[in-house]
Amino acid sequence: MLSRVTVLGEALVDLAPAGGERLFRAVPGGSPANVAVGLGRLGVPSSLVTGLGEDAFGRLVVRHLAESDVSVVAQPAPFTGTAVVTLDEAGAASYDFALSWEPAEAPLPDGTVALHTGSLAAALGGGPARVEAVMAAARPFATVSFDPNVRPGLMGDRRREAERVARQVALSDVVKASEEDIAWLHPGADPIAVARGWRALGPALVVVTHGMDGATLLAEEEVRSPAPPVRVVDTVGAGDAFSAAFLAGLHDAGLLGAERREALARVPAAVLDRAVRAASLTCTRPGADPPTRAELDAFAAV
Repeated sequence: MLSRVTVLGEALVDLAPAGGERLFRAVPGGSPANVAVGLGRLGVPSSLVTGLGEDAFGRLVVRHLAESDVSVVAQPAPFTGTAVVTLDEAGAASYDFALSWEPAEAPLPDGTVALHTGSLAAALGGGPARVEAVMAAARPFATVSFDPNVRPGLMGDRRREAERVARQVALSDVVKASEEDIAWLHPGADPIAVARGWRALGPALVVVTHGMDGATLLAEEEVRSPAPPVRVVDTVGAGDAFSAAFLAGLHDAGLLGAERREALARVPAAVLDRAVRAASLTCTRPGADPPTRAELDAFAAV
């Protein structure tokens, strides 16, 4: 049976600046969808369980996913979500969202050896309880991966959000979070100290990303991987490209599946290095455009 990574979460259309204040281009996005696309481009069989409207944006998203060989399990939604993207002078992105979908509890596709989730689907409305139910149900047979991908403008009370994230961390084997995520959830705290606390809740490994300063892996050993210098166009989708490449590295190393849970703590440092390079490469081009395996191989060889 084909082994696949299943991603659970939102698929959106990013309305990105296209010159002037009134011009935008429609680009398929959404953090979970970006991860699924990144996996597909890296040659890992992937599925996305998401909600889409029967509208032009929904059809655009499905075509985009199909181009990267991602199979889609689409649950009905009143409309396909959107995110208006704003870039600052350094190319860092912020978002204004319009959403209409909450995940439903449903069986995962056959052959799932890993479940990746997080972002808005795991945070808003009735989503947390439903996502946590799917995470718990997947643990007997799959590696569970989680990225909180905090969006401060949509979050509720900070303490409750920190408690929610801790619950979801405890249901996970692999956790990836940015310094910005941790800074919002735990103001003033050392992000590595927070990550150590999260790992004590049960995950085999936790990764903290540091933007253009690389990432730190906390497993049996703590490893830091610096990022290569690049010319940043924007940071849209960089964290998602990191997650996709990291999961692809675990897939290539034969570390996915519940029976490999203990071995995850001994993940090779090369998996972290490759994920950092995938994120850096994504920053060199506009929008959420994760690399193919050939592109990443060529970039890694430089």
